[in-house]
Amino acid sequence: MKQVKQTKLFLFIFLLIATFSLNAQVGVGTATPAASAQLDVSSTTKGFLPPRMDSTARNAIVSPATGLTIYNTTIKAFQVYNGIAWYSTVHFIGESYGDGIVFYVYDNGQHGLISATDDQSTGTQWSNGVFRYTGTYSSDGLNAGAMNTALIVATQIADNPTANFAARVCSDYFVIAGGITHGDWYLPSRYELNLLYLQKAVVGGFGGVYWSSSEAGLSTAVLQNFSTGIWFPDFKDNYFRVRPIRSF
Repeated sequence: MKQVKQTKLFLFIFLLIATFSLNAQVGVGTATPAASAQLDVSSTTKGFLPPRMDSTARNAIVSPATGLTIYNTTIKAFQVYNGIAWYSTVHFIGESYGDGIVFYVYDNGQHGLISATDDQSTGTQWSNGVFRYTGTYSSDGLNAGAMNTALIVATQIADNPTANFAARVCSDYFVIAGGITHGDWYLPSRYELNLLYLQKAVVGGFGGVYWSSSEAGLSTAVLQNFSTGIWFPDFKDNYFRVRPIRSF
């Protein structure tokens, strides 16, 4: 009889705890969880560890709930399901974003460079009919292509206002998606073009030799061969490929 009473008491306590756990806030490492949190984890020596899986395992999740969160080991970033698709809390190389494909990231994935999905010209001159210094000889590095493109267009547009040339092809390029127009594309600097070359397999669609926005002299500008990776100067009135990029 005593054992039966103890069992009933144990079951009563268990049900009481279970009911309390289901209806009250839960604190881990704290006796006073925040009023606005259903679960409050507190620690100064340990972190919160969510489920870790690669993209293949993530895609195998059946009917993911809106707000479901994982750490994706393929892209090395947190991802959240928004009810329609998985999105990352940081940007990553190979991501389809900003009407192109991300090929470089920095600031922990908060900023980077996007490539257009296709070449916008398979044969365009760098110059616009006249050899001119445009001021882009020493302007190289990350995001330098945007200023280079503006300088090249401003310096050369009057030579033939209706003609196309490499920088203009990029500055005129735009993509409309979801009601948003992205028109801030530019001809990459030599440094940026090399970053794009390093991710050519990820971005795709490349072939041949590409203009950069970095000039080499009055009559020459810098190109890069996307088959060999070698860059070299060539005459501005020769015809080579153009791939616009933009920054975020």
